[in-house]
Amino acid sequence: MPPSLTDTVTIAGVGFAAPSHVCANAEILKAFPYRTDAEIVRLTGIRERRHATDDESATALAALAAHNALEQAGMDVSQIDGIIMATLIPDQPVPSMASALARLLGRPRVFAFDLNAACAGWLYALEVGRALIRAGTTRNLLVVTAELLSRITNPQDHDTAFLFGDGAGAAILTTGESGHRLHKIGISGDADQYDAIQRTGGGARKPVPDPTGYDLETFFLQMDGPAVFKHATVAFSEQINETLARENLRPEDIAWVVPHQANDRILRAVSKRVGIPYDKFIVTISKFGNTSAASVSMALGWAAEEGLFSEGDKIVVCSVGAGLTFAGGLMVW
Repeated sequence: MPPSLTDTVTIAGVGFAAPSHVCANAEILKAFPYRTDAEIVRLTGIRERRHATDDESATALAALAAHNALEQAGMDVSQIDGIIMATLIPDQPVPSMASALARLLGRPRVFAFDLNAACAGWLYALEVGRALIRAGTTRNLLVVTAELLSRITNPQDHDTAFLFGDGAGAAILTTGESGHRLHKIGISGDADQYDAIQRTGGGARKPVPDPTGYDLETFFLQMDGPAVFKHATVAFSEQINETLARENLRPEDIAWVVPHQANDRILRAVSKRVGIPYDKFIVTISKFGNTSAASVSMALGWAAEEGLFSEGDKIVVCSVGAGLTFAGGLMVW
């Protein structure tokens, strides 16, 4: 019998995982002798990031994050009846990485599918999961993300080489009053900025590189930095302000903002625009870099591990990703 309809969706537990290899700026700077560590930190806020080794997979990293979330929730994997995976680079195109994770976790008979909304993917997946639970389709749902962006970052491109890291994060969504209440996640976008962040190779139009290798750069992430900075700053601010309006809250009511870890300068600009002090922003970009869809989940999991949240804290989550995709909403700890 399917679960009954419910208006209350909670996060029972969160968790994150990162590869053990720490890639400091100095390692990447070897290819750019004309740049300095101080310059990279000033422009991005990033000092280091984690990079997976050749024998590490995104699926295995997702499994570790999922186990950490289950442990925090006090639940067994046998209680999970669905998996949504948010990623822009699964371990393989077919089948889905969610299916691979279901098998790895020992839950092969649950529904499982991937979702790609780039950096906003995990928040999109939370809203999809919230809707599925409210509709009675599922009761205990694993919403997980894993990104190995180091695999598609051009080490010779000074605009992107320093930005991206690898990692995974997870949340257990469920019903009932216990846990951290998840409110509506607003999702939207601006496809007029489709070209701002791209990886044009690897899809149906160009599944493999040309034999001459002239088009290899299209298989790496490409980004129009100034355009992203401009539109992301506005979009982040809009997502936060729309969340406040939807929830009838003021900036001073917010205990924490957990944003996508895009760029330290972007987040500081957003803080000024929305009137929420920067010290209320959970910022992990200095140690993990930009991990795309995994960044909000990792920042949330890290902050929970550090004991930064208190019961009743109102937390705004927000993200901007390639597409462009926007997402923002409220959770109450």
